[in-house]
Amino acid sequence: EYAPKNKWTDFIEINIANLAGVPSILYGLMALGLFVYSFRFGQSILSGGLALACLVLPIVIVATRESLRSIPATIREAAFALGATRWQAVWHHLLPYSTGGIATGVILAMSRAIGESAPLITIGALTFIAFLPPPAVISHPPFLSFEWLFSPYSALPIQMFNWVSRPGEEFHANAAAAGLVLMVITLSMNGVAILIRRRNFITVPTRFSRGSVSTSLPFRSPP
Repeated sequence: EYAPKNKWTDFIEINIANLAGVPSILYGLMALGLFVYSFRFGQSILSGGLALACLVLPIVIVATRESLRSIPATIREAAFALGATRWQAVWHHLLPYSTGGIATGVILAMSRAIGESAPLITIGALTFIAFLPPPAVISHPPFLSFEWLFSPYSALPIQMFNWVSRPGEEFHANAAAAGLVLMVITLSMNGVAILIRRRNFITVPTRFSRGSVSTSLPFRSPP
């Protein structure tokens, strides 16, 4: 909405779209060199979270861009015709109108991150943890602790691989239960994304005067 349309912005958009399709193992290698060794975060929860954040960020950016572009130009023109600034048009009209598409992109990106294990294994996620991380809430001031961010970690897909590779039937049962939990979470998030995407109407707040009187008009979501 603010950047001018030129070759530089086209170059950035193309690269962001390409990053959305990059194999996840490359994000793990980037996080290993940047967060683990350069920033010295170590093989910790913080490094794993930042790696997954870098993985899903291009997906969220692409979804947000497409959602904003799908808004009819008449809404922007109407806002500017009534004297709204660019920020007022974005905040009061474009963002509420594109909330469904943005939320869908965020949920789909999170559902992809849930099942990823390659970046976490590259960083150094453990296949077995025999201890609990430090608590986030402590009993003495300042009552909050961030030591857990730098503790070792594991992930559900990695635990499933560890359990499947063991000979005992109990471990196989644990792997099946973990797979069921992972599938239910993923399907639930995808279902929520579909419901948000298929909403027929969303409410966009529209001010008619400079006073405190305002109303809300239903707009049909773009197909």
